[in-house]
Amino acid sequence: MTTIDRADATAKLAERTIDPDKLMAFVFRAVGEVGATLNTALVVMGDELGYYRAMADGEPITPAELAEGTSTSEHYAREWLNAQAAGGFVDYDPDTRRYTLPAEHAAALVDETSPAYLPGFFQIAHGTVRDAPGILEAARDGDGLGWHAHNSDVHVGCERFFRTMYNGHLIDEWLPALDGVVDKLQRGARVADVGCGHGASTILMAKSFPSSTFIGSDYHEGSIEIARQRAEAAGVSDRVTFEVAPATGYSGSGFDLVTMFDCLHDMGDPVGAARHVKETIADDGTWMVVEPMAGDTVQDNLNPVGRAYYGFSTLLCTPASLSQDVGLALGTQAGPAKIRDVATAAGFGHFRAATNTPFNNVLEVRP
Repeated sequence: MTTIDRADATAKLAERTIDPDKLMAFVFRAVGEVGATLNTALVVMGDELGYYRAMADGEPITPAELAEGTSTSEHYAREWLNAQAAGGFVDYDPDTRRYTLPAEHAAALVDETSPAYLPGFFQIAHGTVRDAPGILEAARDGDGLGWHAHNSDVHVGCERFFRTMYNGHLIDEWLPALDGVVDKLQRGARVADVGCGHGASTILMAKSFPSSTFIGSDYHEGSIEIARQRAEAAGVSDRVTFEVAPATGYSGSGFDLVTMFDCLHDMGDPVGAARHVKETIADDGTWMVVEPMAGDTVQDNLNPVGRAYYGFSTLLCTPASLSQDVGLALGTQAGPAKIRDVATAAGFGHFRAATNTPFNNVLEVRP
């Protein structure tokens, strides 16, 4: 395809009819987009400086009081509060000139035990955007950018966001949705948690099922180091081991349960990874694949969750896959049908959607 320069594009545009009302409507919508982009950094700022925590009690507060309570500059606190008020994150009373964090917003921005906790989502988005210059170059020549090459906000934000999902759903909803898996875990099962990152999912399962043993693996050495530290701190290192290994080469066999949480679509060779699961799983074992919520067609995913995930797919997940051998680049919004194709190509005979949440599909795969 011939590259079209800016002058050619402008000339072609001049031949089209422009509705001025639609144009201005789009311009103001775009202004909102810029505000939302900046707010990603502002939420990270509010989380790190403790602004949201200082407002968690719901008491109206002034910029001076917020600054004093967080040992920060009043100038920054004032502008941050105004930006949050303009975006509807906090309420502003013009009579008292005080700001209030609604209880529902506090649950999403302060309470780490809440399944609606969101600061990690903003943190990973903030880190992803910061690394966008590398993606621009990769897009020109089709190269990728590996997970290990991103800044720490991507790694930490990812773990914080998805840990919220796991804490809220994994033990009480996702595992019980799988046929016979909880009984095995209670009796004592062998589990491989592939692509485990910082080990949040592995450690949560190990704490809930003390009779089972767990092996977590990830190709990113830095994440495995953190996972080992977390397991030690959680008191589960007697039944959890972590190893640096690709999804196509983790160790062990005869696993009763193999799990992959939000990582299959990031892999360069998901079919190869699935084949390795097939080789290492017990004859009556289960492969649980947790993937981002997606339908099987583009139109299924044209919604707020799909929009966020398509953005991550462009700037984070697809480049990660393209940086590896094969580089299949399933995309974050692959959908269950594509995951079924991966499982079928690897020789699995059973596939079903077990359950879902607004952010995840939980898929059950068996030999």
